[in-house]
Amino acid sequence: MSLRARLLLTLGVSLALLWGVAAAWLLSDLEKKFVETLDQRLAQSARMVAGLVLQLPEDVWEQSQTRSLSIPPIEGLACQVHSPRGDIIARTHANMDTILAPGERGHAYRQEGDTTWRVFTYERGDLVITTADRMDERDMLLSDVFRVAVVPFVVALTGSLIALWVVVWRGLAPLSRLRESLASRHPEALAPVSTYGVPKEIKPLIDTLNGLLVRIQQTIVREQRFTNDAAHELRTPLTAIKTHLQVAQRAEGDVAKEALRCAEAGVVRLAHTLDQLLTLARVEGRMRFDDGEPSQVAEIVEFAIADSVATAGQCQPPAHVPHVCVAMPRELAITALRNLLDNALHHGADDLPVVLTVQPSPDQRHVTFTVHDQGSGVDEATLKQLTQRFWRVSKQQGSGLGLAIVAAIVERFGGWVSFENVESGGFSAHLSIPILPDPILFTSSLPTPTGGD
Repeated sequence: MSLRARLLLTLGVSLALLWGVAAAWLLSDLEKKFVETLDQRLAQSARMVAGLVLQLPEDVWEQSQTRSLSIPPIEGLACQVHSPRGDIIARTHANMDTILAPGERGHAYRQEGDTTWRVFTYERGDLVITTADRMDERDMLLSDVFRVAVVPFVVALTGSLIALWVVVWRGLAPLSRLRESLASRHPEALAPVSTYGVPKEIKPLIDTLNGLLVRIQQTIVREQRFTNDAAHELRTPLTAIKTHLQVAQRAEGDVAKEALRCAEAGVVRLAHTLDQLLTLARVEGRMRFDDGEPSQVAEIVEFAIADSVATAGQCQPPAHVPHVCVAMPRELAITALRNLLDNALHHGADDLPVVLTVQPSPDQRHVTFTVHDQGSGVDEATLKQLTQRFWRVSKQQGSGLGLAIVAAIVERFGGWVSFENVESGGFSAHLSIPILPDPILFTSSLPTPTGGD
C-alpha cells in the first residue's frame, strides 16, 4: 500500500469514527432532551387545564353535574378532568376513557390497540387531570429532528474527507516530484538534488540523499585515482623487470646475474608500491580497522622502530613515553610513525641518528610523535608537496606514498601531521594523534603494512 493510500485510509477512518462518535453522543443527548421537553409540555398542559377549570363560573359547574364539559382540544394532546368521585367533568376526546382514566401520579405509558400513549396524571385540589400524547407522533417529530441534525454532520464529514484527500494529495506532491526527478536522472549523474521549494520535512531526506551521492562520487573518484595511480606507477617497474629478464635470458655470467639482481630489486619495489597503494586505498575508504588491541603509545613506538629500515644506532628512541592509549587502531598508528621514521632515515644525515620524542599536549587530548633528523631539510615550496601522492625528492628512492599514507591516516582519525625546518639544523615531522580516555577495542580488517617511503 502506498504512503498516500495508507495516510488517506488512516486519517479517513479516524475522522469518520470521531465524527460518528460525536454524532451518536449528540443524538443521544438530543433524544433525552426531546423526551424531557415533551414530558414537560404534557405536565404543563395538565397544570394549565387545572388552572382554567378552577376559574370557571358557578353556573358552569352546575351544568357539569348533568353533562361533561367539552374542552377545546390542543393539537397533539388529549385531556380529561375527573372529580373526586371519579366522574368526568371535562374532556377533549370522548372516545379515550381507557387512556385518560385516572391513575398514579406522574408519567406513564398506556397502550390502546396498536397505539402507545404517553400519559401524565396530575392532582390539584379535588380534581384529577390526565393528559396524553401519541407516541407515533412523538417518534415522527423526533425523526424529523434527527434528520435535521444528521444531515449537517453527513455533509460536514463528506466535505472533510474531500478536503483531506486534496490536502494529502497536494502535501505529498513534492515526494512525487522527487521520485520523478530521480527516475529521469542519468545513471551516471551524481550532482546534488536541488532543495529549492522543498518542504522542510522532506529537506533532511534530500540532504541525506545528497550526502550519499557525495560519498558515492568520492568512492568513484578514489577508485579511478587508484586505477590511474596503479597503471602509472606499475608500468615503469614492470617494464624494467621485463627488460632485465630479457637481458638475463640472452646474456651469461656476471651480466646475467646482474640482470637477475636488478629484476629482483624491481619485483621488491613493485611489491612495495602495490602494498602502499592498497594501504592508501583502504585508509581512504570506509573500511573499519580493528586488531582487538588498545593502541598503547609504548607499543606503537617499539613496533614502529622495529619495522622501520633503521639499523643499530640509527634511531634514538624517546627517553620518556607517556602511558596513554591513542584513538587509532594500533597497526595504523604503527604504519604512520614507521613511515615518518623511514622518511627521516632515507633523507637525513647518514652519520647522525634520527631522534624520536613523544609528548602529550597540555590538555591531554593529543599525543605528538616528533621525528627529527640532522639532514639539510627542504625548501618552503617542497614543504607544501610532501604529502602529495608519488611526489619524491629523489626519483631513485621510495614510492612517493609514505607521507601520503600518513596524512590519510591522521585525517581519518582526527589527527594531523606537520613538517618544519629546524633553525638549529635538521628537519622535523610532527605526528599528532587523539588520546583515548579509556582503552577500547577496534575491529580490524587490514593486515600490517610493511615498508615505508
